[in-house]
Amino acid sequence: MAKNFTRSDRIAQQLQRDVAELIRAELDHPKASLITVTDVEVTRDYSHAKIFYTFLGTAEDTIAIGVKLENAKGFLRSALSKGFKLFKMPELHFVYDHSVENGMHLDSLIQQAVSQQALDDEGDA
Repeated sequence: MAKNFTRSDRIAQQLQRDVAELIRAELDHPKASLITVTDVEVTRDYSHAKIFYTFLGTAEDTIAIGVKLENAKGFLRSALSKGFKLFKMPELHFVYDHSVENGMHLDSLIQQAVSQQALDDEGDA
């Protein structure tokens, strides 16, 4: 059975690839290569695109990267428009994605619970 992808899904996927490449190649920040674009959501009328990203670094660096991305929105939008055949290029909105941090925190809690259970089982034996 064929999967039905909407045009906005295909545009979001292409935006994700192109934005990630532009950030790595063109963003003027020494740690720009540590940015990962995790997802892109495009509105139905293609006027706005939410770009979710993560960054592996300190909290201060994360804030600096967020500011840098906000300042580079116009440049990134302009560069993206050269490769897209859209009536209007979506306005870019960068959103920090906390899901990776939440996943790592949950993983550490699970590991802690498993090790505590193992200690309890050894104590009972």
